[in-house]
Amino acid sequence: MTDRAGRTAEAPRSSGPPTGSVRRIRLPQRLRNMELWLLIVACIINAAAIVLVQLGAMGRIDTQLVLLGAGLSVLVFGLHIAMRFVARDADPFLLPIATVLNGLGIAMIYRIDIADGESGWESASVRQIVWSAIAIVAAIVTILVIRNHRVLFRYTYLSGLVAIVLLLLPLVPGIGREVSGARVWIGIGDVATFQPGEIAKIALAVFFAGYLVRNRDSLSMVGRKFLGMQFPRARDLGPLLVVWALSMAVIVFQRDLGTALLYFGLFLVMLYVATSRLSWVVLGLSLFIGGAIVASQTLDYVGNRFANWLDPFNAERFDQEFGGSYQLVQGLFGLGNGGLIGTGWGQGRPDITPVPQSDYIIASLGEELGLAGIFAILALYVLFVARGFRIGFAGQDDFGKLLGVGLSFVIALQVFIVVGGVTRVIPLTGLTTPFLAAGGSSLVANWIIVALLLRLSDTVRNHPRLVIDG
Repeated sequence: MTDRAGRTAEAPRSSGPPTGSVRRIRLPQRLRNMELWLLIVACIINAAAIVLVQLGAMGRIDTQLVLLGAGLSVLVFGLHIAMRFVARDADPFLLPIATVLNGLGIAMIYRIDIADGESGWESASVRQIVWSAIAIVAAIVTILVIRNHRVLFRYTYLSGLVAIVLLLLPLVPGIGREVSGARVWIGIGDVATFQPGEIAKIALAVFFAGYLVRNRDSLSMVGRKFLGMQFPRARDLGPLLVVWALSMAVIVFQRDLGTALLYFGLFLVMLYVATSRLSWVVLGLSLFIGGAIVASQTLDYVGNRFANWLDPFNAERFDQEFGGSYQLVQGLFGLGNGGLIGTGWGQGRPDITPVPQSDYIIASLGEELGLAGIFAILALYVLFVARGFRIGFAGQDDFGKLLGVGLSFVIALQVFIVVGGVTRVIPLTGLTTPFLAAGGSSLVANWIIVALLLRLSDTVRNHPRLVIDG
């Protein structure tokens, strides 16, 4: 560029880097600093919960569990530090939410241990802390190994095979274990049991996402219209029928209604997101409800669940030795005893309800924290799922979109199934409440989901065409 005198005019020099570069430099730092402060608050809440349990139930403070909880906090901050190096743009809310939910669950399990007179390394609360440490380490490994979620797309069919193998393992003689009437556990000798179906839900989410991306056109564009909806051709119903048959097999052979509903619901939602066709949901729900009704008439396990749901206060059902409604009714009484603000940590009697630390931990928390406490916990779940959906829908690639929505919906559906069963909205099932309930396999699976969502959010924010504010 020259002026009228023919001299070259220099462009004005900038005193600093471009505005966009400044934003890209400062945004990750702001996100991680926000996460750090939220983690500090989460750890304070968890420590306070344990101390209040001790003061309420024993009238004194025992430093052993507090120190073990501090060890978990170190691991959580270790995950935070790892993210500063390998996932600087990841969502800042997911990790603190998972941390506080995990900590509240440990506090309630510890409170039930005190009521049952259990202490030391054999207590359920210490086992939960150990499993939590394993789960957080698994999350750290996941986020360090998987640097881009698109790598998982290459292993679509391998993920499906892994999921099927994991689902079949509890049926293998010698390693399969039956617990509370459901054969969904594996174990070798006296080693702690593990529920492979929890890991299978992650593998299924990867498989469904990859399969639907590859076959979305044939599933969404062809079919006939009926009652304003476009229904698929008969030959395109194969995937839906296969997953439905798999879900029914889980009900029949593993006697687990909740897991079957979880897998089938996951597939339906991902199918709807991939195709935007409501007809798939209508067909899927019709198939599952029809199969569940038939199972309730032919299988005693399912029939008892429905009978307890419809008539729990019947004296014959309440006094029934096996498969009765005693657990459901005691849980409802515990929730009622909590009222609006609860009895306070360590002041209730959650131990009266059978298995209050796993299936009925929501009722236990409701008794001591009240309706306000339950609403606060559910609000944390809503925020977690909302951030997960936001991550999924903000992604530019279809695989990441489906995977993010699928993993988030797994958490949402599992919470609905558990809370709905405890509050008698739907029949009671044997699923665990994510992050809260006692169960090592559930903790490991859910922390891996956290790591995958963090990786997805980091990839989304680093996309050159997309900038998302924290």
